Amino acid sequence: MKSSLIGMQTATTNICERMGHSQELSEFKRGTVIGCHLCNKSIHEISLLLNIPRSTVSGIITKWKQLGTTATQP
Repeated sequence: MKSSLIGMQTATTNICERMGHSQELSEFKRGTVIGCHLCNKSIHEISLLLNIPRSTVSGIITKWKQLGTTATQP
């Protein structure tokens, strides 16, 4: 039983290491996403080009369309 607990702890640690912590994108990188969008790049292409998740790219574009800004909100 003890060895299975150790295995579970190792698996949990590995998952946490792979997922990492979220980090705010720089204003420059958010602007780059919008620039790529304006050049008719797809969300998938932008994601691959800038090495950021598609959901993040989509969120930045949606926010820009709705609010006209990519700045972080308080």
